[in-house]
Amino acid sequence: MSPEPLPLTPEWVKDAVFYQIFPDRFARSGRVTGLNLQPWGSAPQLHGYMGGDLWGVLDHLDHLQALGVNALYFCPVFQSASNHRYHTHDYGQVDPMLGGNAALRALIDAAHARGIRVVLDGVFNHASRGFFQFNDLLEQGEASAYRDWFHVEGWPLHAYDDARPAGYHAWWGIRALPKFNTGNPAVREFLWGVGEYWMRFGIDGWRLDVPNEIDDDEFWREFRRRVKAVNPDAYIVGEIWGDAHRWLAGDQFDAVMNYHFTRPCLAFFGGHTLDHPMNERSGLGHVDAIDAAAFARRMEEVTRMYHPEIVRAQMNLLDSHDTARFVTAVGGDASAFRLASVFQFTYVGAPCIYYGDEVGLPGGPDPDCRRAFPWQDEAGWDRETLSLLQKLTAIRHTVPALRRGEFRVTHAEGEGLVYVREHASGNAYVALNTAHTPARLPLSGAQPGKYRDALSGWVYELDGETEVEVPARGAVVLVRE
Repeated sequence: MSPEPLPLTPEWVKDAVFYQIFPDRFARSGRVTGLNLQPWGSAPQLHGYMGGDLWGVLDHLDHLQALGVNALYFCPVFQSASNHRYHTHDYGQVDPMLGGNAALRALIDAAHARGIRVVLDGVFNHASRGFFQFNDLLEQGEASAYRDWFHVEGWPLHAYDDARPAGYHAWWGIRALPKFNTGNPAVREFLWGVGEYWMRFGIDGWRLDVPNEIDDDEFWREFRRRVKAVNPDAYIVGEIWGDAHRWLAGDQFDAVMNYHFTRPCLAFFGGHTLDHPMNERSGLGHVDAIDAAAFARRMEEVTRMYHPEIVRAQMNLLDSHDTARFVTAVGGDASAFRLASVFQFTYVGAPCIYYGDEVGLPGGPDPDCRRAFPWQDEAGWDRETLSLLQKLTAIRHTVPALRRGEFRVTHAEGEGLVYVREHASGNAYVALNTAHTPARLPLSGAQPGKYRDALSGWVYELDGETEVEVPARGAVVLVRE
């Protein structure tokens, strides 16, 4: 019996700071014209468009680089009749509303020139009613050349008549999202070919939408083989909300979107102000407040959940296009988001910022979490949060311990948490205080020497038994001078 493959993940991911972009809402360039658009910044709707495009992303690369971002994850960009573009019409064409393939080409080239990677969203479980092969099925019925590309249950099909059975499998019963028959060899080849095509185009990896719903390990093993054959450094990250061991044995995905990270952060850093109904509607389930000891236990479990190589490549997020924004989920408490961000950037794995979080953009569950970036309202930006994230990205990029060091909690009591990131180049020490009053927290066992707090700039002389004063709702991040 052959041994299990050793999980090998792309080295660059361990050094990555991701930024997730919902293309329709990030930035409108003005280069794509002739469209019926909703006003930029109006309340998000399930239907309609605000007109963000990839040229707009290109126009704001300076903002992303100043933030310290070196990897972009895009929600779907392919042609689609929906503002979120999870209803794919054409897997070979970037939506013309986003600027088409030319805009993606220009964006990838400009991003790569700045050392920024680009990861696209792969929606391979389902297509749309406008997808050519499914449209042929609607037009031709049983005579369609693509009849076996989908799961037909009965004729005739009713793709638009909700009063009658659809006649085909659709994702969560949503008729607009017909599910692929990935048991069909032609469908498999088509989807693998999409993965290969865009890798050759120059993207740096795939985020896979609901990949657990393609319940076929060999499909994903071959997807990995095809993608890695084009670029061995490609990042393959799956949207798995629960236990992901099945897909993280080294032969399918490199990592997953780490919602196991998200929930404890809400519970600890936002424990004072949690909006319970908000989180339940967001798909995160009921989240109860926890103290530092419970948070430490849970994060140590999360750290040990998968092979260390996988853990170092996890995409650690505080929110996304599928959840309420963190600051809204904790009742508008920006200090909770800032505390969670300190932890996110000093913990193991690749942090991911959801667009707009850096300036305090609020938002409830979908579609409200998909608001337009407030470029025209800089006066309303949360400058304290923006400055903090810039400091955190900078220190993460310069301190190896924060990217690759081992994680060990040394103190967890009440509202105080202290942990160390241990690395041969020198340790980093982090103390977090979620209380509304200052606290003295112990740095027991710290390596003696002179350290600088990356957040305040203050210098500390540690002797192994030092206590550090941590501001109310604040943090100290100590790195070697």
